[in-house]
Amino acid sequence: MDLGSLRADPHYSRRLRLETLVRLRWLAVGGQAVTVAVVRLVFGFPMMLGPCLVLVGVLALANILLSVFFRPTLRLHPAATSALLALDLIQLSALLFITGGLANPFSVLICVPVTISFASQPIRQSLFLITIALVSVTVLAFSPFALPWYPDHPFIMDKIMRLGIWCAIVSTMGFAAFYAYRVSLEATQLADALAATELVLQRQKHLSQLDGLAAAAAHELGTPLATISVVAKEMERELGNDPHFGEDVLLLRSQSERCRDILRRLTTLSAEEEAHMRRLPLSSLIEEVLAPHRHPGITIRVVDKSGRTGEPVGVRNAGIIYGLGNLIENAVDYARSEVTITVEHTSDTVKLVIEDDGPGYAPDILSRIGEPYVTHRQREDSAGGLGLGLFIAKTLLERSGAKITFSNRNNRQSGAQIAVTWRRDVMDALN
Repeated sequence: MDLGSLRADPHYSRRLRLETLVRLRWLAVGGQAVTVAVVRLVFGFPMMLGPCLVLVGVLALANILLSVFFRPTLRLHPAATSALLALDLIQLSALLFITGGLANPFSVLICVPVTISFASQPIRQSLFLITIALVSVTVLAFSPFALPWYPDHPFIMDKIMRLGIWCAIVSTMGFAAFYAYRVSLEATQLADALAATELVLQRQKHLSQLDGLAAAAAHELGTPLATISVVAKEMERELGNDPHFGEDVLLLRSQSERCRDILRRLTTLSAEEEAHMRRLPLSSLIEEVLAPHRHPGITIRVVDKSGRTGEPVGVRNAGIIYGLGNLIENAVDYARSEVTITVEHTSDTVKLVIEDDGPGYAPDILSRIGEPYVTHRQREDSAGGLGLGLFIAKTLLERSGAKITFSNRNNRQSGAQIAVTWRRDVMDALN
């Protein structure tokens, strides 16, 4: 499934609201203003008060302009977001530069815009921002301005300590950026995959409801068609022998009767075939799932260990049909010649085991099978893959109450094995 069809803009989920950034910036303005006031007025440390207030005022003015000219619910394009974060980074760096550089204990705050960017923006914009941050930290290491401190005890930082702080900030920035990016990426992929799952399930449910829609349409059309039929009979009685209109009236009546017959069949479709269409024994469910995946070059063998006596019978479930179908499709894609499906049911459990004679799962992938976008499985050619489709199948089956385990057969080279197990009472209600 192409996730691009789910959203017109592939980066829409990474767009931040303007209001979010504005609030964060007001927090920064307040924090900077309070810090400057405490350092100068409370502690009485000498500092460049005028330039500090100008830099804080620039950030506040930019916030005011954004609030006035743009609506707060606006979702910013990644380029615009990166530009605003870059402005914040430069403003903070300038304020730190004139207040001691890396000797300023607040210099670690340079990591904040970078972390926000990696958590919410595409990697291209984030790399651009971290480059600016690295340049800014390096420039701060050479700041000629002294840290605001007691006049009679000037604060002097050793070069080794300055280098250590530079290394600490850079490593913190890199770690925080990588962590935020990975967490955000996994959350985005999971959200996209779940959206695709819901789309597939909704589509399957719509298909299963077509008979009900047809019956409803037939019921609604029945009344006006009956009226047309009555009028046609009256016209036939009056004009049946008319040389000009008699044949037309007869044709009108015959076609109205034909329409009524068609609608009658549609009306009875749901009632007559509901039991057959909506309730399936386990053997019929397996056959329905297998039918679309029979391949001329691959033998699909069904081994029924328990027989059909006392097999589960339940309501058709679109999620189970799609999920099992996807697992079998993967097995057929990777099999060399045969896929075996073993079915077993007891009074407590229902179990399906799908096995193929392909190359099996790679050891490094086996522990991550079922996660979205895990798209590698060892094989002799490169066709097919495991990824979003398998995640959707696993999610739908687990929603039905199934437990799924992925493994390789006894010999790792002899193929993959997927076991799907339900409690009997759950399967009786859902399958």
